[in-house]
Amino acid sequence: MSKTIKKIGVMTSGGDSPGMNAAIRSVVRACVYHNIECYGIYRGYEGMIEGDFILLNARSVKGIINKGGTILKSARSKDFRTYEGRKKAHEQLTKAGIDALVVIGGDGSFTGAMIFSDEFDYHVIGIPGTIDNDIFGTTHTLGFDTACNTVVDVIDKIRDTASSHNRLFFVEVMGRDAGHIALNVGVGAGAEEILIPEEDLGLDRLLESLRRSKQSGKSSSIVIVAEGDKIGKSVFELKDYVEAHMTEYEVRVSVLGHMQRGGSPSCFDRVLASRMGVKAVESLLEGKNKYMVGLIKDQMTLTPLEKAIKGQSKIDLELLRVSDILTI
Repeated sequence: MSKTIKKIGVMTSGGDSPGMNAAIRSVVRACVYHNIECYGIYRGYEGMIEGDFILLNARSVKGIINKGGTILKSARSKDFRTYEGRKKAHEQLTKAGIDALVVIGGDGSFTGAMIFSDEFDYHVIGIPGTIDNDIFGTTHTLGFDTACNTVVDVIDKIRDTASSHNRLFFVEVMGRDAGHIALNVGVGAGAEEILIPEEDLGLDRLLESLRRSKQSGKSSSIVIVAEGDKIGKSVFELKDYVEAHMTEYEVRVSVLGHMQRGGSPSCFDRVLASRMGVKAVESLLEGKNKYMVGLIKDQMTLTPLEKAIKGQSKIDLELLRVSDILTI
């Protein structure tokens, strides 16, 4: 154990995701286990600048493993984007005697952590918390599994009404830059078509696929659309286009939005968060710096933050092939 680290700070930043609270709990209890003080930092980097810290113990985090969102809150910080703001944050951490940070968030949070570490020689470890699953260096980010389960449950309900009224539903899910949610829930919910940023299906091919489904006897269809899909300017433009070319369908749009971020985390996300929190604390105590904890082949791994930020998370090509086969 490193003698230089006596106090560790934990914070959540960026968009919230199910499993963040479970990760906070894990970090706090791992610190207690190793006789390290743990401080929660409220409101991300904004709270760091203001010195909004609270000493946490094992009992402070009881009953939060099953809760969505984050008890430490999250906020954007314009001031942290400046050197002056980061300097003030460092002064607050130094004043509180906090020696290292565990940052739970996405690539924007990790970018801030890496710059901060470089400027002040400060030890940081990242835990990937985003439902989009779009961070390099891990097969699963916190919240991805829960978001997929939430979306599948909703799509199952939408299919009931689609079948009853011979309707075509476009269901938009989160995924501005990556189609992981759309692809997984599309396969899991038995969607007729899946539109993702990584694969430009094209409007003509979409119509061809829908016509083929209609000819095969399907009276209703579900099309999953990632919000970053490149076919149309929006899911509503897709609706208008299909309605103009396939008058036999009554087309509806359902934009799921932020409901995908909410809810109690799945068992998978709770276990993943627990493993990541312990790994993050023990990595700091081993002297590691500027790494992100990840899951690869069911093992906890470390990826340099710079690589995690700049690397491209890749879509599962085998799952894409499976989806093409099953949408016949």
